Amino acid sequence: MTDVEESILVESIRYSAVCQGCGAEAEWCGVQALVGEVLRWDVESTCSACGFALAVCGGDLSEELRDRLISEYGRARLRVAPPTKNAAIMRVLRAELGIGLDGVRAVLERVLTRQYSGTLPEMEFLARKLRASGIEAAASRTAG
Repeated sequence: MTDVEESILVESIRYSAVCQGCGAEAEWCGVQALVGEVLRWDVESTCSACGFALAVCGGDLSEELRDRLISEYGRARLRVAPPTKNAAIMRVLRAELGIGLDGVRAVLERVLTRQYSGTLPEMEFLARKLRASGIEAAASRTAG
């Protein structure tokens, strides 16, 4: 694995949510991070009203917060270099996205036409998995 493959890629957002200690509105910080081969979502908060502190590592990223990350940083797209090995790409996508054969065909088409997008850590996660399977792949930020 190269240094690039081992690098940490992070996108973070700040947002308000209810304090689990007192019910007041608290400031939260969420971080989607790609650390080596692991994609994770971590959040932390300390309530200024009651002092309640919470950190959750490896939690689930909600669609709302994912959309906010994309809104703040922009979309990233997954690209594969031709000639592609469609069966190998499909195996990686099925394993990593947990989708069936019908669903993976649609995702493959979007990948091949450079329309498959998400957060940069998500797309780089898939690119690393594809590269580990011998497929030339990259993730990059796109406009629009």
